[in-house]
Amino acid sequence: MEDVLALVEARLRTALGEPDARAAVTFLGTDRIEVLRFVDPSGEAGIVRYATLGMSAHPMTDPTAALADPVQGPRAELVLSVRAGLADTDKVLRPLAVLAASPQVEGVVVAPGASLDVGGPLWPAAPFSSVLVAEPGGLVEDLELGGQMDPVRFLPLLPMTSNEAAWKRVHGAQELQERWLSRGTDLRDPLRRSVTLD
Repeated sequence: MEDVLALVEARLRTALGEPDARAAVTFLGTDRIEVLRFVDPSGEAGIVRYATLGMSAHPMTDPTAALADPVQGPRAELVLSVRAGLADTDKVLRPLAVLAASPQVEGVVVAPGASLDVGGPLWPAAPFSSVLVAEPGGLVEDLELGGQMDPVRFLPLLPMTSNEAAWKRVHGAQELQERWLSRGTDLRDPLRRSVTLD
Protein backbone atom coordinates (compact mmCIF):
# COMPACT_ATOMS: atom_id res chain seq x y z
CA MET A 1 0.00 0.00 0.00
CA GLU A 2 2.75 2.44 0.98
CA ASP A 3 4.58 1.73 -2.29
CA VAL A 4 1.48 2.51 -4.36
CA LEU A 5 0.86 5.77 -2.51
CA ALA A 6 4.51 6.82 -2.87
CA LEU A 7 4.22 6.33 -6.64
CA VAL A 8 0.92 8.20 -6.70
CA GLU A 9 2.36 11.15 -4.80
CA ALA A 10 5.37 11.22 -7.15
CA ARG A 11 3.03 11.32 -10.17
CA LEU A 12 1.02 14.17 -8.60
CA ARG A 13 4.21 16.14 -7.92
CA THR A 14 5.41 15.59 -11.49
CA ALA A 15 2.11 16.84 -12.93
CA LEU A 16 1.15 19.55 -10.45
CA GLY A 17 4.40 20.62 -8.73
CA GLU A 18 5.15 20.66 -5.02
CA PRO A 19 2.12 20.72 -2.71
CA ASP A 20 2.01 23.82 -0.52
CA ALA A 21 -0.29 22.23 2.06
CA ARG A 22 -1.65 18.82 3.03
CA ALA A 23 -4.18 17.53 5.51
CA ALA A 24 -5.03 14.03 6.69
CA VAL A 25 -8.44 12.65 7.63
CA THR A 26 -9.12 9.23 9.12
CA PHE A 27 -12.59 7.73 9.28
CA LEU A 28 -13.52 4.85 11.55
CA GLY A 29 -12.65 1.56 9.89
CA THR A 30 -10.77 3.11 6.95
CA ASP A 31 -7.20 3.95 6.01
CA ARG A 32 -6.02 7.53 6.27
CA ILE A 33 -6.89 9.80 3.37
CA GLU A 34 -4.71 12.82 2.68
CA VAL A 35 -5.63 15.84 0.58
CA LEU A 36 -2.80 17.78 -1.04
CA ARG A 37 -3.12 21.38 -2.24
CA PHE A 38 -1.21 22.60 -5.29
CA VAL A 39 -0.88 26.04 -6.83
CA ASP A 40 -0.83 25.67 -10.63
CA PRO A 41 2.82 25.64 -11.82
CA SER A 42 1.97 26.22 -15.48
CA GLY A 43 1.61 29.95 -14.98
CA GLU A 44 -2.17 29.79 -14.96
CA ALA A 45 -2.57 32.35 -12.21
CA GLY A 46 -5.18 31.90 -9.55
CA ILE A 47 -5.88 28.18 -9.94
CA VAL A 48 -5.59 25.92 -6.91
CA ARG A 49 -5.89 22.16 -7.17
CA TYR A 50 -6.77 19.67 -4.46
CA ALA A 51 -5.81 16.00 -4.92
CA THR A 52 -6.60 13.04 -2.70
CA LEU A 53 -3.92 10.57 -1.67
CA GLY A 54 -4.96 7.23 -0.18
CA MET A 55 -8.02 6.22 -2.20
CA SER A 56 -5.83 4.21 -4.59
CA ALA A 57 -4.17 2.14 -1.85
CA HIS A 58 -6.74 -0.60 -2.47
CA PRO A 59 -8.69 -1.52 -5.61
CA MET A 60 -12.35 -0.53 -5.65
CA THR A 61 -14.68 -3.52 -5.46
CA ASP A 62 -18.06 -3.99 -7.08
CA PRO A 63 -20.56 -4.01 -4.18
CA THR A 64 -22.23 -7.11 -5.67
CA ALA A 65 -18.98 -9.12 -5.59
CA ALA A 66 -18.91 -11.90 -3.02
CA LEU A 67 -15.22 -11.37 -2.23
CA ALA A 68 -12.99 -8.31 -2.57
CA ASP A 69 -9.91 -8.86 -4.75
CA PRO A 70 -6.89 -7.37 -2.93
CA VAL A 71 -4.94 -6.86 -6.18
CA GLN A 72 -7.18 -6.46 -9.22
CA GLY A 73 -9.81 -3.78 -9.65
CA PRO A 74 -9.96 -0.08 -10.54
CA ARG A 75 -7.87 2.38 -8.54
CA ALA A 76 -8.32 6.13 -8.49
CA GLU A 77 -7.59 9.45 -6.83
CA LEU A 78 -9.70 12.60 -7.08
CA VAL A 79 -8.61 16.04 -8.33
CA LEU A 80 -10.56 19.28 -7.93
CA SER A 81 -9.49 22.56 -9.60
CA VAL A 82 -10.93 25.94 -8.55
CA ARG A 83 -10.10 29.61 -8.83
CA ALA A 84 -8.28 30.80 -5.74
CA GLY A 85 -9.27 33.72 -3.55
CA LEU A 86 -12.99 33.84 -4.40
CA ALA A 87 -14.24 31.52 -1.64
CA ASP A 88 -12.92 29.58 1.35
CA THR A 89 -12.26 26.53 -0.80
CA ASP A 90 -9.66 25.10 1.60
CA LYS A 91 -12.64 23.84 3.61
CA VAL A 92 -13.19 21.32 0.79
CA LEU A 93 -10.50 19.10 2.32
CA ARG A 94 -12.85 17.09 4.52
CA PRO A 95 -15.60 16.65 1.89
CA LEU A 96 -12.95 15.47 -0.59
CA ALA A 97 -11.63 12.98 1.95
CA VAL A 98 -15.19 11.74 2.51
CA LEU A 99 -15.59 11.14 -1.22
CA ALA A 100 -12.20 9.42 -1.44
CA ALA A 101 -13.15 7.12 1.45
CA SER A 102 -16.50 6.16 -0.10
CA PRO A 103 -15.18 3.03 -1.87
CA GLN A 104 -13.97 1.66 1.49
CA VAL A 105 -16.96 2.89 3.51
CA GLU A 106 -19.83 2.30 1.10
CA GLY A 107 -18.37 -0.25 -1.32
CA VAL A 108 -18.90 1.96 -4.36
CA VAL A 109 -16.81 2.07 -7.52
CA VAL A 110 -16.11 5.69 -8.47
CA ALA A 111 -15.97 6.04 -12.27
CA PRO A 112 -16.36 8.77 -14.92
CA GLY A 113 -19.96 9.88 -15.31
CA ALA A 114 -20.84 9.20 -11.68
CA SER A 115 -22.35 11.77 -9.33
CA LEU A 116 -20.99 12.02 -5.80
CA ASP A 117 -22.83 13.95 -3.09
CA VAL A 118 -21.38 15.08 0.23
CA GLY A 119 -24.74 16.05 1.76
CA GLY A 120 -23.77 19.67 2.34
CA PRO A 121 -21.84 22.55 0.75
CA LEU A 122 -18.41 21.59 -0.58
CA TRP A 123 -17.07 24.69 1.23
CA PRO A 124 -18.78 27.47 3.22
CA ALA A 125 -21.58 29.11 1.19
CA ALA A 126 -20.77 26.94 -1.83
CA PRO A 127 -23.66 26.52 -4.28
CA PHE A 128 -22.53 22.91 -4.76
CA SER A 129 -23.02 19.80 -2.65
CA SER A 130 -22.21 17.26 -5.36
CA VAL A 131 -19.67 16.70 -8.12
CA LEU A 132 -19.62 15.04 -11.51
CA VAL A 133 -16.71 12.64 -12.02
CA ALA A 134 -15.08 13.51 -15.34
CA GLU A 135 -12.82 11.51 -17.65
CA PRO A 136 -9.19 11.14 -16.52
CA GLY A 137 -6.00 11.65 -18.50
CA GLY A 138 -5.97 15.38 -19.13
CA LEU A 139 -4.30 16.94 -16.12
CA VAL A 140 -2.57 13.93 -14.54
CA GLU A 141 -1.78 10.87 -16.63
CA ASP A 142 -2.78 7.40 -15.48
CA LEU A 143 -0.15 5.68 -13.35
CA GLU A 144 0.71 2.15 -14.48
CA LEU A 145 1.50 -0.10 -11.51
CA GLY A 146 2.59 -3.24 -13.32
CA GLY A 147 1.84 -6.85 -12.52
CA GLN A 148 -1.85 -7.65 -12.25
CA MET A 149 -2.74 -4.28 -10.71
CA ASP A 150 -4.94 -1.85 -12.58
CA PRO A 151 -3.49 1.61 -13.24
CA VAL A 152 -4.32 4.49 -10.92
CA ARG A 153 -6.60 6.98 -12.67
CA PHE A 154 -6.74 10.61 -11.55
CA LEU A 155 -10.40 11.60 -11.84
CA PRO A 156 -11.28 15.30 -12.19
CA LEU A 157 -14.28 16.46 -10.15
CA LEU A 158 -16.68 19.07 -11.58
CA PRO A 159 -18.88 20.76 -8.94
CA MET A 160 -22.63 20.65 -9.70
CA THR A 161 -25.45 22.78 -8.34
CA SER A 162 -28.52 20.89 -7.10
CA ASN A 163 -30.40 21.83 -10.29
CA GLU A 164 -27.56 20.54 -12.45
CA ALA A 165 -27.35 17.31 -10.44
CA ALA A 166 -31.10 16.74 -10.86
CA TRP A 167 -30.89 17.51 -14.60
CA LYS A 168 -27.93 15.13 -14.96
CA ARG A 169 -29.93 12.29 -13.34
CA VAL A 170 -32.53 12.65 -16.11
CA HIS A 171 -30.38 13.51 -19.13
CA GLY A 172 -26.98 11.98 -18.31
CA ALA A 173 -23.46 13.23 -17.73
CA GLN A 174 -22.66 13.76 -21.41
CA GLU A 175 -25.65 16.06 -21.93
CA LEU A 176 -24.75 18.13 -18.88
CA GLN A 177 -21.14 18.50 -19.99
CA GLU A 178 -22.29 19.56 -23.46
CA ARG A 179 -24.61 22.12 -21.88
CA TRP A 180 -21.72 23.52 -19.82
CA LEU A 181 -19.53 23.69 -22.92
CA SER A 182 -22.14 25.34 -25.14
CA ARG A 183 -22.80 28.01 -22.49
CA GLY A 184 -19.10 28.67 -21.86
CA THR A 185 -19.45 27.74 -18.19
CA ASP A 186 -16.37 28.37 -16.03
CA LEU A 187 -16.40 25.14 -14.03
CA ARG A 188 -13.54 26.35 -11.84
CA ASP A 189 -15.48 29.35 -10.55
CA PRO A 190 -16.33 28.48 -6.91
CA LEU A 191 -19.22 30.98 -6.92
CA ARG A 192 -20.76 30.27 -10.32
CA ARG A 193 -24.50 29.95 -10.80
CA SER A 194 -26.27 27.01 -12.33
CA VAL A 195 -26.11 26.79 -16.10
CA THR A 196 -29.39 27.45 -17.96
CA LEU A 197 -31.17 24.10 -18.21
CA ASP A 198 -34.38 24.88 -20.13
